[in-house]
Amino acid sequence: MNALSSSPMSMPSPMSSPSPMSSPSPLSPVPLPGAERLRLNAALVDRVRTRLATPPVRVDMQAILAALRAEGCMLDGRDLRAAAYQVRSELTGAGVLDRYLADPEVTDVLVNAPDSVWIERAGTLSRADVRFPDEAAVRRLAQRLAAHAGRRLDDAAPCVDGILPDGARLHAVLPPIAARGTLISLRVPPRRAFTVDQLTAGGLTTEHGARLLRAVASEKVSYLVTGGTGSGKTTLLGALLGLVPGDERIVITEECTEVVVDHPHVARLQCRIANQENRGAVNLRTLVRQALRMRPDRVVVGEVRGPEVLELLAAMNTGHDGCAATMHANGVEDVVARVEALAAPAGMERSALHAQLNSAVQVVVHLVRDKGKRRLASIGVIDRGFGETEVLPAVDFDDTGKATYGPGSDRLSFLLGFEVRESTDEAPKAKPPPPRLPVDDLEKLAGWEEALAVADRLLPVLKNAANGGDSHVDEPFVADYGPSPTRRGGHR
Repeated sequence: MNALSSSPMSMPSPMSSPSPMSSPSPLSPVPLPGAERLRLNAALVDRVRTRLATPPVRVDMQAILAALRAEGCMLDGRDLRAAAYQVRSELTGAGVLDRYLADPEVTDVLVNAPDSVWIERAGTLSRADVRFPDEAAVRRLAQRLAAHAGRRLDDAAPCVDGILPDGARLHAVLPPIAARGTLISLRVPPRRAFTVDQLTAGGLTTEHGARLLRAVASEKVSYLVTGGTGSGKTTLLGALLGLVPGDERIVITEECTEVVVDHPHVARLQCRIANQENRGAVNLRTLVRQALRMRPDRVVVGEVRGPEVLELLAAMNTGHDGCAATMHANGVEDVVARVEALAAPAGMERSALHAQLNSAVQVVVHLVRDKGKRRLASIGVIDRGFGETEVLPAVDFDDTGKATYGPGSDRLSFLLGFEVRESTDEAPKAKPPPPRLPVDDLEKLAGWEEALAVADRLLPVLKNAANGGDSHVDEPFVADYGPSPTRRGGHR
């Protein structure tokens, strides 16, 4: 039978060469030149699949080539090998999605229907120019990817989360949970490490913002990188960790390997999901505890999603400066409430959690995603007053990069060791003259009545100087909360 057909399934174009920071993915075989010209008949692929499933089972290139010839594939030389690569992609890889999983610019691949495939490239969603033959093909791909991730996906377990061998995160849902057909979501991990300079050139922040970020990494303050989904938290965290001196040991714990760091001394721990008998799971909370026994200089949690936040705070409070983590949050002001929600299942009291957070974390870096552009939105500092921990905005950046400074700017200047307010070309304003004290006019007094009046005004000034500038050192503090609210029925 002729291998060429007018099947709507399109063939991927030659893939970009992989980054030197990454290894070739077993799910993304690189096709031979000319493969994009071939369109294999879906029925031929099914027959080759059936032939390969006959014992003894072999799914290597030689077995695929032999199966194609046995099925009457009238191709020769390079075209035959290109067809074999396509068959292998259909049998063991991601099929028509392989070309996008190998694209270094693609971060997400989303399948909504056989004829509705979307990709996110450079922060922008666009429709892909591929399609599946039918719903059954999408379902087979979802089940095959789930098997690669060591998970089960069928009518009894219609939803799956997993990690593919190349590090991509898989989420798939089968009908009838997915009302209009099988849904597949793939999050592609970063393939190489970025530097702060590269991120700045890409529009993440200004030179002033980059200077602050470098100082956060070099001054060994513990920090959180927050933001929404796809805002660039993991990428920025990897760039900041790349600034850590080479003689320090970094231990990274993650649910799946996502943080790419260009550093000579990095140890990695990754979670393990439970097997079919619901055994053997190793969660992030366990990994953080293990990381503390590995002689770390810095403990890093790829993303804090649950009670492991307590172990992270404990690590930051046991002499491990410069620790870091990422976390989902709407803004720097919402970080404390977010930490409370994550720690609630662990049973820690609110007051104890606030004390731990205040002493563990110093800086919060917040990113946003605005119209497909990822940018640095604000930097805040942890502060505690009247028993409550809060995050004070120190520097806010608008969408043009202009910086405005908040109540936490002085605290951030102290932590980073320099004035964080961006210098201007304006001449500095002259300092106002010191206030005139009544003692300056004593020798001009005319009578004893006026001298007594001046002395009454001078006594508080002298008392303030004797107490080191604190005029209320002997006076008790009395908080005035105003009149008591009127009690109403039903309130206790």
